[in-house]
Amino acid sequence: MGIPRTWGGVLGGLSAFCAIAQAQTSTPSPTSSASAQFTVPAEANFAPAVIPNIKDPQAVDAQTVCPGYTASNVQQTSSGFTASLALAGNSCNVYGTDIDALSLTVEYQREDRLHVSIVPTHIGAENATHYIIPPGYLAEAEVEESNVVSGLEFSWTNDPSFGFEVTRKSTKDVLFSTKGTKLVFENQFVEFKSSLPENYNLYGLGESIHGFKLGNNYTKTFYAADAGATVDINVYGAHPFYLETRYFTEGADGKLTLVTSDETSPNSNYTSLSHGVFSRNAHGQDILMQEDSITYRALGGSIDLYFFPGPSQPEVTKSYLTTVGLPAMQQYWTFGFHQCRWGYKSWAELEDVVNNYTHFEIPMETIWTDIDWMLRYRDFENDPEGFDDESSKGFIQRLHDSGRHYVPIIDSAIYIPNPEDLEDAYPVFERGNEAGAFLTNPDGSIYVGAVWPGYTVFPDWLAEGTEQWWIDEMVRYHQTTGYDGAWIDMSEISSFCVGSCGSNNLTLQPVHVPFALPGEPGNPVLIYPEGFNKTNATEAAFASSARASWSSAYPTTSATSSASYVRTTPTPGVRDVNYPPYAINNVKGPLAVAAISPNATHADGTLEYDMHNLWGHGILKATYNALSAISPDARPFILGRSTFAGSGSYAAHWGGDNWSNWPSMIFSIPQALSMSLLGIPMFGADTCGFADNTDMELCNRWMQLSAFFPFYRNHNIIGAISQEAYRWSSVIDASKTAMAIRYQLLPYMYTLFYHAHTKAETVMRALAWEFPHDPSLANADRQFMLGPSIMVIPVLEQGATSVNGVFPGLIEGEEVWYDWYNNTAIPVPSQANTTIPAPLGHIPVYARGGSVLPLQQAALTTRDARNSPWDILVALAKDGSATGKLYLDDGVSVTPDATLHAEFKVENRKLETIIEHGGWVEENSLRNVTIWGVEKTKSPIKFNGKVVSAKNVHFNGDKHTLVVSLSSASAWTGKGWSLEW
Repeated sequence: MGIPRTWGGVLGGLSAFCAIAQAQTSTPSPTSSASAQFTVPAEANFAPAVIPNIKDPQAVDAQTVCPGYTASNVQQTSSGFTASLALAGNSCNVYGTDIDALSLTVEYQREDRLHVSIVPTHIGAENATHYIIPPGYLAEAEVEESNVVSGLEFSWTNDPSFGFEVTRKSTKDVLFSTKGTKLVFENQFVEFKSSLPENYNLYGLGESIHGFKLGNNYTKTFYAADAGATVDINVYGAHPFYLETRYFTEGADGKLTLVTSDETSPNSNYTSLSHGVFSRNAHGQDILMQEDSITYRALGGSIDLYFFPGPSQPEVTKSYLTTVGLPAMQQYWTFGFHQCRWGYKSWAELEDVVNNYTHFEIPMETIWTDIDWMLRYRDFENDPEGFDDESSKGFIQRLHDSGRHYVPIIDSAIYIPNPEDLEDAYPVFERGNEAGAFLTNPDGSIYVGAVWPGYTVFPDWLAEGTEQWWIDEMVRYHQTTGYDGAWIDMSEISSFCVGSCGSNNLTLQPVHVPFALPGEPGNPVLIYPEGFNKTNATEAAFASSARASWSSAYPTTSATSSASYVRTTPTPGVRDVNYPPYAINNVKGPLAVAAISPNATHADGTLEYDMHNLWGHGILKATYNALSAISPDARPFILGRSTFAGSGSYAAHWGGDNWSNWPSMIFSIPQALSMSLLGIPMFGADTCGFADNTDMELCNRWMQLSAFFPFYRNHNIIGAISQEAYRWSSVIDASKTAMAIRYQLLPYMYTLFYHAHTKAETVMRALAWEFPHDPSLANADRQFMLGPSIMVIPVLEQGATSVNGVFPGLIEGEEVWYDWYNNTAIPVPSQANTTIPAPLGHIPVYARGGSVLPLQQAALTTRDARNSPWDILVALAKDGSATGKLYLDDGVSVTPDATLHAEFKVENRKLETIIEHGGWVEENSLRNVTIWGVEKTKSPIKFNGKVVSAKNVHFNGDKHTLVVSLSSASAWTGKGWSLEW
């Protein structure tokens, strides 16, 4: 939860940096007539503007003025070679001080991974962090010792200056080439450039609110920002990895020809080859995707590249995730439905929400609290007004007894008390300060920004005592309030003022943030989605009247743009971290606006400039260890906002502060697919929208869409209308319809996550990944696959009663798709883009032919669903075959004592299972086996070789559906079972 769009008049246009420790001398301004609380002035987050280099007409192109490097002194190693790089001419010092001597290391680390590293030859302890990520902060890739047979080949040249190429051995296809361009390596600017084919298909480079395919006229900026989920800006996380897919036609001679046109022929045979590139650089940077190239421009760090040859997306993903860390395995309950909002005022109100879900028979697993639970927005202290310690115990006990869970928000900033007010004491801060756990200013004084509680300090994840202090605080709070997971917010890390604005102002504590909170004078009325009046005429008229009334009472002013910008000139040997000479395209402008200042200092001397994009990863690791300390045997459940490559090993992620409108719902799909590719499969959006008001139709469609995302949560802002699923009768019905399918599919979803955790497989999948021989799917992001077997085609437009969808392989006769609701194969359409009826309350869902899906019964909680009978659904492929898998354990343990693996295989009208017992005893009975696509049956039908009574066999010849009722309690106890028909 960050700064909603409706507060943009205060924070949206900020672009500034002030001096560290600047005193605020504004007259204290009350937040209401009943309060004289000092408000941090809005100017605290203002400073001189910058113009991004990519938009600056005066910007110098480093490629035209810098000399590049020359390679020499090549030395063979057991895994590759090393070389020296020397500046090939006079220094250019275009955006920093040139590094004269560099060291190149090329390592064939594994068959599926090539590592290329370029660092300054002389890295002293005092400046090592300028270029390399501190050891142990991120996962270190395991390396095979020697004699690796790689699928990639590295070559280099000094003509006209040093450049290199990475080539796929099998096809001689050049995957990455800097030849013909200049390598620029300065103390505040690193640039290298690779050519790309025409109309390239590039994916990843998260986190972005953007189409799934990134396109060739787009700049991706990496600088973690509390910016709201807005299209085409830098937002919460940084994942500098991309997947590129190239399509080829194959001639009669077997030669592959690259397809460079968007126009493809349905009668041609295509093949695709994918590869991946990971740049392990955490500094602020722009990545420019241009017509025929990709250019990296970083504010520091080294060149630390990993290449993955694939040649398929699953193989690339596996190579990447085994490098940065496999996704965390989630507890079973986390796949239930979650309810949250900013504005729940008490344990009693939370219990009312839970009871209402039960009353309306809508599944609801977990209730969440936003910052309302905190005393004055301070971490680890319950507000005695509504969230008192004693009442929490009974509430959480009743919640747990019903099979449900509770997760609170935990913010990243820590309140610093007023030193002159003994009643303002805050032991959490005192213990952290004693442990040396907080960032400092360059002069050694504590760095004090401003967040929800007022003036705040920020944990330093490089300080020796910080993590243990954080663990202790979370353990201590758990003893008061027995929460079940942690929601980490504001971790970019966000600050509502520039620099250490509170250093000279602590005697004013507690202070108010520099903008009006919802419900306070000056905060605008929230708006409804576009088109709201079409389906909500009465409510729309009221909203329009209310907004007109507000506008007359609180006239707004728009921010004016400045014609003058700060441009800094490099000083030899000096780094200007507050205003680096190269200005990245940061949404907030200067790096210090709405974030910790770049010159905030870590315990080892590292500046925040070098660690900014890694701060959120550090708090996720510490929180993971804290939850492990609380429940050593249980898998931690963490929802984090700011992430980096590898953060999926610790946490889930949500899409951040989106809007209650149709575009936000649309963009949630490519965002989810991107995060799946980047190793954070437990992803979901704030369903029905966070900021502004939702409406019935939008919430109806969105509740159904999110039912097929791995993480499923409804969450919205204080001051907006309530949007729990039971607020509209149509949303109740729509939610229950979609949730019934989701809860049936929980065993399938849980198995997908087990394979993600152990094999680096994806959970939500793009059609382009599942059907890699169809170039027309390269940009498909309005429908998606859940695993290999379920396809979802949601309605994403207001007022629509139908939706256009694609059924891959159907026209060619390669695939069969079954409508989930009527259990029959859909007819072959006359064209690929098919119109599907989808009245309000209906989300089209399809099962892919060739799938075996283990199902359980829908229930109000995952606990009850998990204790229900089993159904096996078989969706036959065109040739009558099908396969599937199932993984079971206790759903909680880090290392389960007992497991069960089942494989399902159908051939020649016989379903066989192979069960491997790892000690797990499945006590729920096998109720039914349903088979779709059955043309005929033979008599008698046999289960484990024994005849099934005719009264338990139901065959519908018109729908080609066979249902066999078994009620077998022993089906899971043996080595397997079979069904013949």
